[in-house]
Amino acid sequence: MARSDVVATYSIVACDLDARQWGVGVQSKFLAVGSVVPWAEPHVGAIATQSYANPRYGPDGLALLREGHSAAEVVELLTAADEGRAERQVGAVDGRGGAATFTGEACHDWAGGRTGNGYAAQGNILVSQETVDALATTFEQNGHLSLAERLIECLAAAQTAGGDRRGQQSASLFVVEKDAGYANLSDVVVDLRVDDDELPIVELRRLYRMHNELFGVTPPEDWLTVDEALAAELRDRLGRLGYDGELDKAFNDWAGTENLEDRVDGIDRIDPVVLGALRKQSS
Repeated sequence: MARSDVVATYSIVACDLDARQWGVGVQSKFLAVGSVVPWAEPHVGAIATQSYANPRYGPDGLALLREGHSAAEVVELLTAADEGRAERQVGAVDGRGGAATFTGEACHDWAGGRTGNGYAAQGNILVSQETVDALATTFEQNGHLSLAERLIECLAAAQTAGGDRRGQQSASLFVVEKDAGYANLSDVVVDLRVDDDELPIVELRRLYRMHNELFGVTPPEDWLTVDEALAAELRDRLGRLGYDGELDKAFNDWAGTENLEDRVDGIDRIDPVVLGALRKQSS
């Protein structure tokens, strides 16, 4: 097995069983960490592979989880078969919320992990254990947030606690849920990557806000009825932007151009996020 250079990294692998979501949040002093570390599949589980990462841990680990092995069994099977395990680090969460983490004895200090209900937190070449503790504590204290939001908060807290002692470079947020991604035809709910930035977690948070504006879901009861007055406003604002003709077509053409089509369902009612975007753009 070829040796990889994803060394200094901290991550949290987690699930929200009520929301049927699994995901990984990760930050590293490494270019494009999201291309190597995070792996997840709905109802199967999630895995983070790091510290001279063995990329096969991702697909092979998911295959083992798919067969019904627990997170602890998967971590044991992966590392037992790997001659380079002394330098590896891996975290896993299974489809039932079981979690396991492994840190090889040759990982660079500080290195270690911690597990709890529905999560595995781990890191290496960290300032101290406080980074991993911050990942765990923040996850435990933010059950009211969506899984994606919890993972971002975990990364931010871990960085504040010290983070990677070499500094920052890239971060990634990956969350899956069956048929809940784009157009309800994808399992990927969030897949955001900051490949090279001085403040990757700050940038990741900005990207998530943008993602949520485009692809988030406003509860149906919060949508607004398009009465005569609101319809007149929509025609006026769309006209200012060059979208004339029948309101339904003009509105859908504008929404599609702005990548907001996932938040549109006819013209009888309107998502307030979409209305806000139109008002802002046409002011």
